[in-house]
Amino acid sequence: MPLRAQKIKLIMDLRRGGVSDRRVLEVIETLPREAFVPESFRDRAYENTALPIADGQTISQPQTVAFMTQALEVGPRLKVLEIGTGSGYQAAVLSRLCRRVYSVERYRALLKEAEARFAALGISNITTRHGDGHKGWVEQAPFDRIIVTAAAPQVPPALVDQLAEGGVMVIPVGEEAGEQRLLRLRRTAEGVAEEDLIHTKFVPLVPGVARDG
Repeated sequence: MPLRAQKIKLIMDLRRGGVSDRRVLEVIETLPREAFVPESFRDRAYENTALPIADGQTISQPQTVAFMTQALEVGPRLKVLEIGTGSGYQAAVLSRLCRRVYSVERYRALLKEAEARFAALGISNITTRHGDGHKGWVEQAPFDRIIVTAAAPQVPPALVDQLAEGGVMVIPVGEEAGEQRLLRLRRTAEGVAEEDLIHTKFVPLVPGVARDG
């Protein structure tokens, strides 16, 4: 199937799956997902499925990326923290919709590959860090939006602390072998309100950083 037809089919699938934000759909259609997947999977880049990358991780299904981005309610003036850089695809999507993205990754090799992709695509508003996602990025807090791309057993308190008043966090919560739910948290002057969105399935959010090699 020609590339253009693959993209049209994917956008139709996303619409059927509940993604209606035109800004998000436009980014998914125009951002070259093939640049973020291993060469052996590039012919499948626009399939609506997760694909394996290095270190036992995955590039999320486009439906998941689009739905989480829409749920995050990003805007052009916002500062976003991403936990789990992975291939860099989610960060690249966000980079076209907000002012700046700060992204933390526990696997150094994955991070270096993602940084190379950002440079090749001329993306200059993503700042990355090799570190423990549970701890967030205290030095750059507070954040208007926080997105977590791996599932924690519960919402890490450090991330809640780094969410600005009026801010939104989207995070999958649950055990790897059990039920996981995608949650949206809103921080107000009165506290944090939690909204249950959908069932989901993510790799676990592991504390600490991975040993090189």
